Amino acid sequence: MSDDQPEKTPAAPAAKAPAAPAGGPEPEPIRFFGTTWLRHDGGYALRRIAAGAGSIITAAAAAVLLRLSYEGLEIGDVGSFLNVSVVVLFAICSAIAFVKTWESFSRRPAPSSDEAALKGLKTIGFIGSLIAYFLRCFAEAPGEGLRRAEYERAVAEYERRRSSRTGNPAARRPKRTR
Repeated sequence: MSDDQPEKTPAAPAAKAPAAPAGGPEPEPIRFFGTTWLRHDGGYALRRIAAGAGSIITAAAAAVLLRLSYEGLEIGDVGSFLNVSVVVLFAICSAIAFVKTWESFSRRPAPSSDEAALKGLKTIGFIGSLIAYFLRCFAEAPGEGLRRAEYERAVAEYERRRSSRTGNPAARRPKRTR
């Protein structure tokens, strides 16, 4: 090796604790957060701030667009019944979307639930979902509590199963018959 070339040594691997016991359960990633919610590392706080700010900014922009749409209805002179109906429709859909989104942060929907039927209502009331996401970012990553409980339960069950093993089952002596 010449004197003008620095000696290349391999970089030491980053000291990173495994997310789970070797071969154990893996944490489920959360949108925008990945698995940083597990140890609150990797820019977790910054991601929470960005997710909350992004959701409230998007909700404000959507409210402005809805306001412009409402003014278009007024300009079109479609009548007071339709104007009131549109406002009530968006208010109800936003309330339903808020409640369903907020509930989804603490429990998973049942497989036979009516979540698929409410998809249209949640789409129309997306402002409610965005507000729920914004409010949840104050406490934790949206859905973190649910996933943390599921992950801790899976790790505990994995450890329980691993600790009950006492060795190679093939090496055990057969039970004696009397």
